[in-house]
Amino acid sequence: MDQDNCSVTCSVTAEWTNSQGSIQKKTNHRLATIRLIRNNFREMFVEVRADKGSLTTKLLLKSISVFNKFISDGKATIKFKEENCTLFLSNAPTAQLISFLKTIYIKITNQTEQTGKNLLKERLLSNKSLGGLQEISPATSTEVNKAKEKALQISRASITTPSPGAVKKRKRTDENGTKPVIAKKLYENPTTTQITEEQSKILNAVLSGKNIFFTGSAGTGKSFLLKRIIAVLPPDVTVATASTGVAACHIGGITLHQFAGIGLGTANLERCFQMASRNASTSLWRKTKHLIIDEISMVDADYFDKLEAVARHTRRNERPFGGMQIILCGDFFQLPPVSSRDKKAKFCFQSDAWEKCVHFNYELRTVHRQKDPDFVNILNNIRIGRVTDSIAETLKATAKQKIENNGILATRLCSHVREAEEINEFQLNELKSESKVYVAQDSDPSMTSTMDNQLPVPGKLVLKVGAQVMLLKNINVSNGLVNGARGVIIKFEDNVPIVQFKSGFQYRAKLQKWSFKTNLGTILHRKQFPFKLAWAFSIHKSQGLTLDCVEMCLARVFDAGQSYVALSRAQSLQSLRVLDFNTQQVWAHSDVLIFYKKFRRNLQEMEMIPLGKKKKI
Repeated sequence: MDQDNCSVTCSVTAEWTNSQGSIQKKTNHRLATIRLIRNNFREMFVEVRADKGSLTTKLLLKSISVFNKFISDGKATIKFKEENCTLFLSNAPTAQLISFLKTIYIKITNQTEQTGKNLLKERLLSNKSLGGLQEISPATSTEVNKAKEKALQISRASITTPSPGAVKKRKRTDENGTKPVIAKKLYENPTTTQITEEQSKILNAVLSGKNIFFTGSAGTGKSFLLKRIIAVLPPDVTVATASTGVAACHIGGITLHQFAGIGLGTANLERCFQMASRNASTSLWRKTKHLIIDEISMVDADYFDKLEAVARHTRRNERPFGGMQIILCGDFFQLPPVSSRDKKAKFCFQSDAWEKCVHFNYELRTVHRQKDPDFVNILNNIRIGRVTDSIAETLKATAKQKIENNGILATRLCSHVREAEEINEFQLNELKSESKVYVAQDSDPSMTSTMDNQLPVPGKLVLKVGAQVMLLKNINVSNGLVNGARGVIIKFEDNVPIVQFKSGFQYRAKLQKWSFKTNLGTILHRKQFPFKLAWAFSIHKSQGLTLDCVEMCLARVFDAGQSYVALSRAQSLQSLRVLDFNTQQVWAHSDVLIFYKKFRRNLQEMEMIPLGKKKKI
């Protein structure tokens, strides 16, 4: 998707102050477009243009300070010192805001260096008027490289958003007297990673306002694309949810149950209406324009129908889902909805609401997790429940593989959560070394149990020398320190664990931070060492992980798709060991096979329908 890096559309408040700091004038725009322009003398300005008929504000882009601590929430502040004006930006699409601020930094860094005398001389000799304002062209790769070099020269220290006190201490300026305070971390914006053509097509469909469902096998980048989608939508009216806490944390959202406010949805519809009508729930329902639901395969049909009815009731709008745009993501060949003893759960696509709410369907086909085409082919067959003699022989042969090295044992994937917990507890107790207990630093101790359910990292971590651990965060991709990497505790220094990873790299652990937003908008965070015991892991808890040393016995799988989820966690055939493989352990649900047969038949027809122009957000 091509994006204009020289403008951003969002809510804007502009404040002008006098020399004493008192506000002299203030304007508020619920929706305005801010763009970069320059005059005939190549002076750059920020232009704020609100609705038609409103006055346009132009501010000289010189001696600015940028505060971007809350950029992930679509907020930033630009202070124009010479104009005595401050712009407060909010509800901006995160990716658009980051690109805009990055362009400001690049353009300021690369603008022609002129002294006041030279500029005055040029004006006196020029026949040009002060008019002729024009849009600034997008940053070129040469300008980007120069800006990067200058950023490194200025300081190797982080120049992230300063507090007001820190601004006074930081006196560095460039030759124009302009403070280069755009955060260095803008260059590491994950949303700038190149997306594929098939991902771009889905992103454009979202921007066109369509209700969509997109699917794909394990490792095709569904979560990556969801993060991109979240980044291009206005944060104040977008809610990212998932059917499980771990999946919600992975995309920076909340659980679907937290959002809905109807508990488990077991009550009758009238009672659900009452529950969703409580102040906090009603407010969230009514302000949401874009609802994202990840891991939709684990949402059962009855709950989805109630959700859709509650949306119409609470929003007082009889359009499907109360007029909200819904963006659904998941793979029905993976884990199904959880059934109760009394009732067998139905898939979400079997609900009454599915057909009337989902307008467009897409499928991601390119696998990024596994690079070996033969292994990808095996997984694609396992996904639909097909096991040929060749596939069976290949998987049985892995039972003899030695996949351990550097003291790292294979993680055993278990079909039941309790089984994995018992194995980890037993193996930890078998180690004779001293226990080290690390209690997480939670921002709100009264919410610890909620964080335990929502976050992948434990509140209480018990480690010993020899403990097998899994890394739960991307620390250093080039050194193999990625989410799911396997390691072993080799020692403690000053009570800090030192971990040897399968790649051979040793890592002195540092506290890492996990954050998530509640349905009330409160941000909770936990600081903890980024590890979990990894002698064993449950298949359910492994969703989204890529494991570089994994073994499994699939004899106790009890759901369609469970074996596929387990096998698709492996990075390669060489990092996988399957014990006692039996073809009876692999099957796909017949309803899912029928759904995808119809789904693929409709894909080609859907692609013939023009999506129309992108709508402004």
